[in-house]
Amino acid sequence: MLNKWKKKVRGQEGFTLVEIIAVLVILGILAAVAVPKFFDLQTKAMEKSMSAGMAEALGYVNMKFGQEMLNGGNPCTITYATVEGTPLNFGDFEVDIVDNGDGTLDVTVTGADGSPIAGETQTYEDLTKPGWSGACD
Repeated sequence: MLNKWKKKVRGQEGFTLVEIIAVLVILGILAAVAVPKFFDLQTKAMEKSMSAGMAEALGYVNMKFGQEMLNGGNPCTITYATVEGTPLNFGDFEVDIVDNGDGTLDVTVTGADGSPIAGETQTYEDLTKPGWSGACD
């Protein structure tokens, strides 16, 4: 019985050193191509996340305008500014809105702590207030 087992082991063939090296070279080439693509995808994902945060902030501004108008408000008297030091929290984003007093807003979106985009910031300056006609005094 032992002889049969030895014959089976000796009869098996494995990979040659050349085949193993060829596979390693192919894997190395694939890794060299894939790693830069991966980092490029991360950068694009961060940019898209910040754009999503900005869209959320602009949606907030438009929603506030709609609510105020439904409650009989005047576009000239609506204030959008966040309390200094207390930005709006949208989960992965924090939004700070500054009312410039001239019919424009500065909106800053920052990645919240603990999110994949923590510390990233995007600012949209001189956004015209919804409903602003410039005739307000």
